[in-house]
Amino acid sequence: MNILNHKFSTPFKTAPFSKIRTQDFLPAFKNAIANARLEIDNIANNTADATFQNTIEALDFSGNQLERISSIFFNLNAAETNADIQKIAQEVSPLLSEFSNDVTLNEALFLRVKAINDVKANLDLTPEQSTLLDKKYKGFSRNGANLPEDKKEILREIDKELSQLKLKFGENILAETNKFEMRITNPDDLEGLPEGAIEAAKQLAESKKKEGWLITLDYPSYIPFMTYAKNRERREELAKAFGAKGFQNDDLDNQEIVLDIVRLRHERANLLEYKTHSHFILEERMAQTPTQVQAFLNELLEKAQPAAKLEFSTLENFAKEMDNIDQLQKWDASYYAEKLKQKLFNLDDEQLKPYFKLENVIQGAFAVAHKLFNLNFEEIKTIDKYHDEVLTYKVTDDHGDLVSILYADFFPRSGKRNGAWMTSYKSQSINNGVNDRPHISIVCNFTKPTKSKPSLLTFNEVTTLFHEFGHALHGMLANTTYPSLSGTNVYWDFVELPSQILENWCYEKEALELFARHYETGEIIPMELINKIKASATFHEGMQTLRQISFGLLDMSWHSDTSPKAITSVKDFEIDAFGKTQLYPDVHGNCMSTAFAHIFQGGYSSGYYSYKWAEVLDADAFEYFKTEGIFNKDVAQKFHDNVLSKGGTENPMILYKRFRGQAPKPEALLRRAGLIE
Repeated sequence: MNILNHKFSTPFKTAPFSKIRTQDFLPAFKNAIANARLEIDNIANNTADATFQNTIEALDFSGNQLERISSIFFNLNAAETNADIQKIAQEVSPLLSEFSNDVTLNEALFLRVKAINDVKANLDLTPEQSTLLDKKYKGFSRNGANLPEDKKEILREIDKELSQLKLKFGENILAETNKFEMRITNPDDLEGLPEGAIEAAKQLAESKKKEGWLITLDYPSYIPFMTYAKNRERREELAKAFGAKGFQNDDLDNQEIVLDIVRLRHERANLLEYKTHSHFILEERMAQTPTQVQAFLNELLEKAQPAAKLEFSTLENFAKEMDNIDQLQKWDASYYAEKLKQKLFNLDDEQLKPYFKLENVIQGAFAVAHKLFNLNFEEIKTIDKYHDEVLTYKVTDDHGDLVSILYADFFPRSGKRNGAWMTSYKSQSINNGVNDRPHISIVCNFTKPTKSKPSLLTFNEVTTLFHEFGHALHGMLANTTYPSLSGTNVYWDFVELPSQILENWCYEKEALELFARHYETGEIIPMELINKIKASATFHEGMQTLRQISFGLLDMSWHSDTSPKAITSVKDFEIDAFGKTQLYPDVHGNCMSTAFAHIFQGGYSSGYYSYKWAEVLDADAFEYFKTEGIFNKDVAQKFHDNVLSKGGTENPMILYKRFRGQAPKPEALLRRAGLIE
């Protein structure tokens, strides 16, 4: 029996991972697509007049089985993949792309949607229903419904090809990451590395039956080495390997894939009568146009550049003074920045890590969520999971009612891509009076426990956990009628607000004292260290801001270029895009674009600026919390009612103003970053 073809009879209807066989996916996808087609045909061919309920609402609740299977499969492909899953992904993606096109290019269906849209002024719709109608109509009109048949066929081919290229891009990066190992046999090469990092490298070597120590491109291995290893040549070797992912002219090379993706996205936008891919994407964003995004990034650049240049110059002088380094290189950045930070603030991550045991930080995030939103988290063992390391929680409110199921997956594995993300296995919606609660997951790559130590997080990893947990709150607290407007289904430049605002609690004494306890003694983090954390919060903020701006500008360069066919060299194009933000010398043989998964595999194309955009929102919003108290129930309730529970039911600026009482002001961000008084 293929369990994916049936409703799940598991606790809370969670995914029955242990009963799903890899070979079940392809037939289940085909079956679910066939069922979804029948649902679409029934809506499109309904002989009754089109109404909001029998067309727009019916459309949003259709394809539930397909959505469920897709979320399980593609989440596994990110967090627990293998060659068989990747092969199925390549087969399934064109099928899903074809089905999606069949829906948006279905003329009978579009005519019904258009008929409702034409009379929307006469309909008594709620704000959520108005948003859904607008979204459904644009889903057709922006994706080819008005095209002649010959152009519809071209669109289908483009979408099919793009879906496969994006998958291949990600597979190549994962393979590159897994392929590289830097083996160390001379203990002197480990000088400067923290004891925990050395132990982890030893354990990794032992697990692979190799002598010495192994350093990899996985973040928990890569970052400590780049930050603490004194041996400059080994840092250079590691950094160059990291920067060369997808850029080695071999079978894992992504250069042609990047050029093909950019060309096809542009071709698609032109087909739909948009000037560029950016114009197409940004029409449905808060920023609205490429011009607005460029102006936003350039305004930040103007504020950040003087600070960044001064910080870089100071770092250069420090490295020269300390080790007689004539030319600061990228592989020196983290090492000397950490040394300078230690000197200026008498603070380093190794001092802080004992206070940030992973289990305590998790409980800290839960405690913050309880104080703000009355949420309770209970670890339960009865939920099936895709890997033994995954933790599962039942989330309830103070009345004991189910809010969500939460999965948490914290350690690197060979089948798991780098980075950190939040995702959903089942979205929230209200249908026939039943509020179907969501299943949310957060995935990170933190240092595993060793034989002698638990998993101890760097402060950056603490903020990463809170960031992803902020996204999770957005998903868990969703309370909308329609699944396509639920949780994180919001404008892309609004989606980072809940995640980024939660990071702020990591810097506050009142919050830190809830969870920052020494893993051996139980001592609460001393006030002295809290003060140092706050004092160092804006350390190298100019350079960090410049770095984020550079990624945003690179993204916009790729996607707002009007003649991508003329681009022949990925590297040359990238160097040009980085021109205004470059501090370090370029590294021959390295390229960022060929591993820029956010924009070439994920959903951030023409959207990477969103991180800085949302920082404006989160700094402004947190100032409100600070003014009233970081655990003020009234402010938290407003944030819950107007942001977290509302999803994409209304324009985000309307929701934000309802929460804040005013439009966001960038001054709060600039103040927090120390870029203005």
